[in-house]
Amino acid sequence: MFQRLQHKWKVGGWQLALILCTFALGGSLCGWLTRQIITPLSIQSSLLYGTLYFVILTLLWPICVLIISIPLGQFKFFRNYLRKMGNRLGFGRASADEAGDGLIHLAIFASGTGSNARKLMERFAQHPKARVSLLVSNKPGAGALHHAADLGINTLLIEKDRFSNGDAYLPELEAAGIDFIVLAGFLWKIPSALVAAYPQRIINIHPALLPNYGGKGMYGRHVHEAVIANGDSESGITIHYVDEQYDHGATIFQAYCPVLPDDTADTLAERIHALEHAHFSKVVEGVVSEILD
Repeated sequence: MFQRLQHKWKVGGWQLALILCTFALGGSLCGWLTRQIITPLSIQSSLLYGTLYFVILTLLWPICVLIISIPLGQFKFFRNYLRKMGNRLGFGRASADEAGDGLIHLAIFASGTGSNARKLMERFAQHPKARVSLLVSNKPGAGALHHAADLGINTLLIEKDRFSNGDAYLPELEAAGIDFIVLAGFLWKIPSALVAAYPQRIINIHPALLPNYGGKGMYGRHVHEAVIANGDSESGITIHYVDEQYDHGATIFQAYCPVLPDDTADTLAERIHALEHAHFSKVVEGVVSEILD
């Protein structure tokens, strides 16, 4: 249950503990204040007492949890939480990132031609509970940006220093309501700030059978050249969660293909791409469906 809440709220274990403490302490404070208001009224009717208790409790609860959230450092979380609750109940007008539409909003990070990114965008175009809402790239001419434009998906072009050493573009991701990140041929290392903001909600595809042939510099044809040079009889793809290290997070899925005696980096790459196209978008959809369950 706790892991599911971490996924749902995009928080780490320590923050989840603080959030649950806020709920508990806020609820206790709310109940105590309600009794202090009602008791002096000496209401005899149990029906009237119960009705009044419920009404006052409902009105006080948001205020109490906000008060408790301040010393526990969770004010921003509860402000957004209560705002979304109000939007779902029809109070106020929801902004794009607070719409409470019940959808999982995905961002795809891509540096290259974007064939996997396009398959993901097309797969989620008609999905009833999830959609690709943003395409992020570090290369102005990346083909993935053109695919996004073709499909009417918003794009964000990022620069190295702010991404790696600044705020990791978290304000833009938050404004877009992003719940989940998919790396589809994205070549930069994901900064700790982004990993912390999306625990177990960033996944990557790697063109080899991790833990072999992973790490810095192991991408694209460099991987295939290493596999062939080592004389391996098989290669494949690995879809995995992202943590603070290159190609290190927990494995979600692997698929295999043979390495033929006359293979070159290019011919092996074709076989690997076929595996990517066959499995990546389907596995991503499965992981997103687990969040929705």
